[in-house]
Amino acid sequence: MDIVYIRDFKIDTVIGMFQWERRIQQTLSLDLEMAWDIRPAAASDAIVDALDYRAVSERLKAHVSSAHFQLVETLAESIWGILRDEFHVPWLRLRVSKPGAVRGAFDVGVLIERGTRPAMA
Repeated sequence: MDIVYIRDFKIDTVIGMFQWERRIQQTLSLDLEMAWDIRPAAASDAIVDALDYRAVSERLKAHVSSAHFQLVETLAESIWGILRDEFHVPWLRLRVSKPGAVRGAFDVGVLIERGTRPAMA
């Protein structure tokens, strides 16, 4: 299966379980790999046949920036729900990282893989 990806997508949001985290915005970084058969879009050269990564990024930015989850795990699952239900993405690998959350580490976060990765015909 082909992959449409968005790498190092930065979004500011309120996230965290500590009181001080609930009062500030933090920048998260998202890496998305989404299974998508690009052959119809390649043949038609029409965005209607593609997984529109601009539409995906705009939807996720609106969702993440307005959500106030405590855990990146909860946020990651909510992103999967949007991509599955609204964009009909059959498979997703998503990394949500929270830079600076742990002293001495560049970032921390979760990496999830959801759905079924279809085989190429």
